[in-house]
Amino acid sequence: MSQVCVITGGTSGIGRCTAQAMLARGYTVYELSRRAEGVVGMQHIVADVTKEETLAAAVAQILQREDHIDVLINNAGIADYDLINVITPARWRRLFAVNVDGAFYCIRAALPHMLQQQSGCIINVSSMWGQVGASCEAAYSATKGAILALTKALAQELGPSGIRVNAVAPGVIRTDMCASVDPAVMEDLRQQTPIGRLGTPEDIAQAMLYLADAPFLTGQTLPLNGGFVIT
Repeated sequence: MSQVCVITGGTSGIGRCTAQAMLARGYTVYELSRRAEGVVGMQHIVADVTKEETLAAAVAQILQREDHIDVLINNAGIADYDLINVITPARWRRLFAVNVDGAFYCIRAALPHMLQQQSGCIINVSSMWGQVGASCEAAYSATKGAILALTKALAQELGPSGIRVNAVAPGVIRTDMCASVDPAVMEDLRQQTPIGRLGTPEDIAQAMLYLADAPFLTGQTLPLNGGFVIT
């Protein structure tokens, strides 16, 4: 019986690369998102991470097929860059709905079954800006900081039940999210990175595999930023 991985936002970028890495490791992978474009090898289930009822139904559907979930990766996320006095309440709420509420709803849906099986691994995707904050990204930084706090608290809460909770905090990663950024800005960010290059989705996927396989690691955040932020 293969292990089961559930991932949100697995149709592009970090999510897709991670899903493919989990497939290559032998996992059965279920991807939850609103659209199936980009799904290769995984099993796609339509779900909107901002709506708890659709996530609960998706997880129930998975459990009817598999009857267990071993790894939950809360990867779905959006960015919004602007001054705090320009970000509207609607934009603020949308960021939290996707980046924070989505993780909360997924965990709520999967957790009863992980508690029953007394095992499981939850991996949350944060950002280096969740660790240190970023000018003109206060709203985005706030959502990713919330994910880090949730990770630490849940690791303590769920550890006695055999469930590990960790996070990754990517730096500047070459994905579609950066496609509209001025190349000169990207080059400046590369020069500020001590390791001498920007990150790739493969860098993050490799870290996710490590977290899934590390039985004595919980409550931790892997800072995958090439040394751009050192805390």
